[in-house]
Amino acid sequence: MRVTTDLWVSALLRRVFGAGGFAAVVKRGATEAGAVFVLARGRMGEIALFGPAPQTSYDSAKPDDRYFSLLGAGDDAAVFDGRLEREKKFDPDIWVVEIEAGSVPVEELISVKSQ
Repeated sequence: MRVTTDLWVSALLRRVFGAGGFAAVVKRGATEAGAVFVLARGRMGEIALFGPAPQTSYDSAKPDDRYFSLLGAGDDAAVFDGRLEREKKFDPDIWVVEIEAGSVPVEELISVKSQ
């Protein structure tokens, strides 16, 4: 049985706050199975957008884990806002969580797979 997206996002927020960072749900999607996008902001203005990893990244031994891919990085927030707007038009049930991880690398908070 897979953990609901609502519960998974709640756990992510707790991990971020527990690590001394800040997190907020920018867009709440489908409670049961909405796709999650994580917008990570650094303290120096850098931004990274993570989205669901391709299905080929999943491990058949752990089918319930959530994996993410880096979709882009930079310092132009408009680029990421535009990408998220396109994702919302394609799938209105997505979640967007914005985090400022603080001293903990984002890769310790979410499982990031390289492509």
